[in-house]
Amino acid sequence: KVPQTPDYMVGVINLRGSVVPVINMRLKFGMEGIEKTRDSCIVVVEVDVDGEPITVGALADSVKEVMDMNDSQIEPPPKIGTRLNTEFIKGMGNFGDKFVIILDINRVFSADDLEFAREISEETEEAIAS
Repeated sequence: KVPQTPDYMVGVINLRGSVVPVINMRLKFGMEGIEKTRDSCIVVVEVDVDGEPITVGALADSVKEVMDMNDSQIEPPPKIGTRLNTEFIKGMGNFGDKFVIILDINRVFSADDLEFAREISEETEEAIAS
């Protein structure tokens, strides 16, 4: 846990010499946290902030498969109504007999999240260097 950060900011990892903050996606989306298992993994993503890439680790319960999809396989997000927030959904992927929800990674993380991530990376790298 990183002090003075939101609950979903759960730590940092060293990725090829760079400090990468890790965000628990269950907590980020307001879900109940669960214990990590053998299937838990950190998906490393690059998020664009004002034209500058920020690297973040997204802690996921599991990853079933990594797929390449082209635009023709992606349908617009469903119109679910006002009860569910779909602003983070980029679309629905049609992959053979499977449908997957595709998140818009640039909308999942708020400006505050990314500012915390940037500060954590910089402060941790400075502490390591000294």
